Amino acid sequence: MRRSTLTRTALSALLVLGTWATAGLVPAAAAGSPSPASSSPSAQPASAGLLSAMAKDLGLTAAQARARLASERTATALQAPARRAAGSSYGGAWYDAHSGKLTVALTGSGRADAVRATGAAVALVKHSARTLDATRKQLDKGHAPTGVSSWHVDPEANRVVVDVVASAQDDNDVRAFVARARKTGPVTVHTVPGAARTLAAGTVGGDPYYTGNVRCSIGFSVNGGFVTAGHCGQPGAAVSGWDGSAVGSFQGSSFPGNDYAWVSVGNGWWTVPVVLGWGTVSDQLVRGSAAAPVGASVCRSGSTSHWHCGNVLATNETVNYSQGAVNEMTGTSVCAEPGDSGGSFISGDQAQGVTSGGWGDCTGGGETWFQPINEILNQYGLTLTTA
Repeated sequence: MRRSTLTRTALSALLVLGTWATAGLVPAAAAGSPSPASSSPSAQPASAGLLSAMAKDLGLTAAQARARLASERTATALQAPARRAAGSSYGGAWYDAHSGKLTVALTGSGRADAVRATGAAVALVKHSARTLDATRKQLDKGHAPTGVSSWHVDPEANRVVVDVVASAQDDNDVRAFVARARKTGPVTVHTVPGAARTLAAGTVGGDPYYTGNVRCSIGFSVNGGFVTAGHCGQPGAAVSGWDGSAVGSFQGSSFPGNDYAWVSVGNGWWTVPVVLGWGTVSDQLVRGSAAAPVGASVCRSGSTSHWHCGNVLATNETVNYSQGAVNEMTGTSVCAEPGDSGGSFISGDQAQGVTSGGWGDCTGGGETWFQPINEILNQYGLTLTTA
């Protein structure tokens, strides 16, 4: 199994051609006239399709999936007030699926009662989030050999985790990088099955989003277009849809360093706040972009492997692709395959980000990373199209 950017095929957050409206697909907002994005998770019920996908991939009953989504909404909303209550003793936070609560790490007990008053649980740790993040940023400054796959802060372990490809762990450059990493702060090393590489591929007929001979998945509708992965195209590159008709062009793109882009929409296309279920599950409405905590469930839609669910494993992770490192990614236990690049990651009805890359596949399993949606919106001054 190998980590990879997942470049091939398209359409996760629906961009519909005007002629589709006669088939019952009516856009909720025209391009350039988006609904305002919600700043917090809604209490809207999850679709039957989302519940069935969670049940399949997370081993839950429908009732357990609904209960988990409700507790995750609460945990997501608690993140900001709990962090404020923790003050300088804040050591990170994560969602505990067993207790159904947000757990906040503290470097001392002085702020514990204030944090518990928000509704969060407390765990005492040695290192503050500021210390861990400073260690991660030190690693970002250096060059990493290809045998080093990624690194991220693990708040529950209270360490910075460096992922090393198992077959390369005895490589001299890898050993030297690990030795330098350990000197920067609290670092631990894990081994993973594969290394990072891109998987661009030729055009496959019938898929909706093409740039030259590359196909990728649409992430989320925004004012004037959609967001997707940066490795899918450069600024100015023309984009065509599933039928070969002109859609628009890349207006901004960044890769490596980041992996995000946005594409303008015109020529009779418009945007709607929908993530496709591809006939496997019901389509999911998008109502906001509140970021889910580590440990929360998350699902992904892509044109190759369709719906799959898992958990958020890490935030602010640096992934070391062969083209260069990409910073501030979110790692997940969700599988993905070539063609899913740029596609939608969603938790409940909250947009999370666009698919970047991963290792493995949806037969044998794997892990996938996404670029957080709010960073993309802020970078380009875009507004998420919401229901």
